[in-house]
Amino acid sequence: MKIFETHAHLDFKDYNSDRDQIISECFRQGIEYIVNVGVDKETSIASVKLAEKYENIYATVGYHPHDAEDFDESVILPLLKDKKVVAIGEIGLDFYRNISPKQTQIDVFRKQIEIAVKNRLPIVIHDRDAHEETFSILNEYNPVKVVFHCFSGDINFAKRVIEKGWNISFTGTVTYKNSLLDAVIRYVPKEQFFVETDSPYLAPVPFRGKRNNPAMLRYIIEKISEIRMVPPKLIADQSFQNAVQFFLTNNK
Repeated sequence: MKIFETHAHLDFKDYNSDRDQIISECFRQGIEYIVNVGVDKETSIASVKLAEKYENIYATVGYHPHDAEDFDESVILPLLKDKKVVAIGEIGLDFYRNISPKQTQIDVFRKQIEIAVKNRLPIVIHDRDAHEETFSILNEYNPVKVVFHCFSGDINFAKRVIEKGWNISFTGTVTYKNSLLDAVIRYVPKEQFFVETDSPYLAPVPFRGKRNNPAMLRYIIEKISEIRMVPPKLIADQSFQNAVQFFLTNNK
């Protein structure tokens, strides 16, 4: 089955000792495409370089809410000229840790949404303990292509996201015993979900606590297939089609 990894951080130092080997093994095991996600200046630049090195790796650029105080538009705009940049992200709000001041997060989130809308690029959202604020701000701009990365909302919030035509992405958290996402997994339309690892974080069971990598997506796919009561190949193929349409079709 073909698999599309929609959110990884393979440029992170966690892979400094074996990055090329890990990437080669992922492709050998059926990962067709990988989107490597920027979270600040350094990782946005590194993501683009990684995408330029590998034909089937693409990049996003942006400032994570934790790094909102460092936001520099002059870093992001030149990177958008690269044909391997397929989205703005991950951007959003994180009121769980509040590493950046709340108002700074909001201001930078708005600026980056404006950049995405102006350049007709999809948006990859980080939303932690900030569902209402994130949704409200996005709704003002009404972007067409949005994905809530590592979705953590309940079924009611999921319904609002889906009604907007936006997308939900599932990580290894769906395999955890304390997961509250079963209802969301059953509800989400087949055309509006992705799968991701968020590597190196959130390794699925039975690897929880270890370094994650895109090859572990199959465990996430298998869990979703179990909950939706359909074959794993159907989940892989549908999420693959959805991701191609979102990231690789008519963006620029």
